Amino acid sequence: IPEEEKERFEKWRHDLVEKCAEIDDTLTEKYLTDPATITEDEIRAALRKGTIDFKLHPVFCGSALKYVGVQRLIDGVIDYLPSPMDTPPIIGHDIKDPEKTIERHPNVDEPFCGLAFKIVSDQHGDLTYVRVYSGRLEKGSRVLNSTRNKRENISRMFQMHAADRNPIDVAEAGDIVACIGVKDALTGDTLCDPDSPIILEKPTFPDPVISMSVEPKTANDKQKLGEALTTLKREDPTFQANYDEETGQTIIAGMGELHLEILRNRLTRDHKVDVLVGKPKVAYKETIGSKAIGIRGKHVKQSGGRGQFGDCTINIEPFDGKDPATGQPLDAEVLKKLGWEDIFAFENKVFGGTVPKEYIPSVEYGCRMAAKTGVLANYPLINVKVTLTDGSYHPVDSSQIAFELAGGLAFRDAVSQAKPTLLEPIMKVVVTTPDEFVGNVTGDLNRRRGLIINSEQRGVIRIVEAEVPLSEMFGYTTELRSMSTGRASSVMEPLKYAPVPTSVKNAILEENA
Repeated sequence: IPEEEKERFEKWRHDLVEKCAEIDDTLTEKYLTDPATITEDEIRAALRKGTIDFKLHPVFCGSALKYVGVQRLIDGVIDYLPSPMDTPPIIGHDIKDPEKTIERHPNVDEPFCGLAFKIVSDQHGDLTYVRVYSGRLEKGSRVLNSTRNKRENISRMFQMHAADRNPIDVAEAGDIVACIGVKDALTGDTLCDPDSPIILEKPTFPDPVISMSVEPKTANDKQKLGEALTTLKREDPTFQANYDEETGQTIIAGMGELHLEILRNRLTRDHKVDVLVGKPKVAYKETIGSKAIGIRGKHVKQSGGRGQFGDCTINIEPFDGKDPATGQPLDAEVLKKLGWEDIFAFENKVFGGTVPKEYIPSVEYGCRMAAKTGVLANYPLINVKVTLTDGSYHPVDSSQIAFELAGGLAFRDAVSQAKPTLLEPIMKVVVTTPDEFVGNVTGDLNRRRGLIINSEQRGVIRIVEAEVPLSEMFGYTTELRSMSTGRASSVMEPLKYAPVPTSVKNAILEENA
C-alpha cells in the first residue's frame, strides 16, 4: 500500500471491522477491547455470515476489460456466497401426484435430481448444463427426464472453465456440469433417478414483446435458416419463431430490440445464414373493458345429406387471474391446473344437457381459436373469462366442428360488445447517469410517454427508474449515449401490459387497417 494511501486504508478497514462487529457477536467483544487483534479470517467469516443472513452486501470494484479485480470477485463468490450446504432442500412434486411435495437435500446419499438450465449447441453434440441438487450423476448413466417422461443418456460430462472442458466421471450435489448425450431435454426440464422420480419447479419466462421478419437471401440460406432457428429456440426459451402463412414471412420474436439484434448477429456469425430483416414490430395485445351477457353463436349449414348444427350462448367478462370467490390472485400451478395459465378462463354453467358434454370442449376450443386474433387489429386477446350458459343441439347434424364454429362466432360477437381495447407492452427502464444529464434524461423519458417512478442519488450518479411503452424505446440506447456524451447507460425489461392512449390507438389501427 503506498504511503500516501495508508491513512485512507486504515479508515476504510476500521469501518469494515466495525460493520462486521455489528453483525457478529463473537467479534463485538474483540472490537471493543482490542480491534487490532481481529484477524483476516475472522473478518471473512463475519462477512460470509452477514451475506448469507442478508444483513450486508459486499461490493467489489474492478474492470473486466483491463482484468483488474476479476480474480478477487471470483474469490469473493467462494468466500462469501452460500454454498449448496447452506441452502434449504429443493422442493419438487411427485410425478404421479402433483399435489404431493418432495424434499431433496444437498446430500450425495439422496437420490439424484438435477435441473437442465441451459442448452448450448455444439458441432460435437448439444451441451446440456445441469445443476445437481442431490445425489450423484455418473458418466455413462441413464436418467429419467421426468418433465417429458423420457430416458436420457449421460454419455460424457465436463466441468466447464469458460470455453475449456475438463472431462469428469462423477458430479455430486452442488455441482454444475455440462453433459453430452441428452437428446430431448429443454431448459427447465428435471433429470432424476428413474427409481425416485421428482419434478422440480420450472423457471417461468415472459412472453416476447417485440418481433421482426427475417428472410433468407438465397435458396441455400433458406434451408439453413430453418435449422438455425430450431437450434436458437432450443437454446433460448424467451425466443420464438414462426411462419406467417398470409405474408409468407418468417417472424422472430424476443424480449427487446437488443435481444433481436443479438439473435440476428448469431444467425450470421454462428450459423452462416445471410438474412434480410424487417422493421421491429411491437407485440400488442387486445382485451375487453366490460361484460357482455347472453351472446349467442349459431352455426347451421345444410347442403344435402348430413348438415352441421351448433348453438351456444356465452357471457364474457374481464379476467385478471384472481379467484372469483376470494379475489386473491391464483398462483401459476392453480391456473395451469384449471387450464387458465394464459389468462383466458373458460367455465361451463350449462345445466339440463342443452349442450351435450362431448361438445363443451369444442365450444371452448372455438373461443380460444377466436381469441388468437382480436376484433380490433387481429392481435391476441388476453384477460378474458368466458362462461358457457346455454345452447341447443341436433341429434344428427351436431358435431364437434359445428360447436367450434358456433363458439368462435359467439366469442367474436361478445368481444365486439364488451368495449374491446388495445394493450401495449410497458418496459421497466433504469437509467444510470451523471447528475449533469438528469434533466435531459427525464425530459426525454417524459417525451416518450414514460412515467418516472423513482430517482435515487448515489454520490455524483443518479439512478432513474421509469415505466415506458416499448414502442417509444426503439433506438434509445444510441440517443442516450448522444445526450450524455456516452456517460449514461440503461437497462430495461418487460414489466406489464397497459391500455394504449386513444390517440396512439387510432394511429395503430390505421396502420393495421
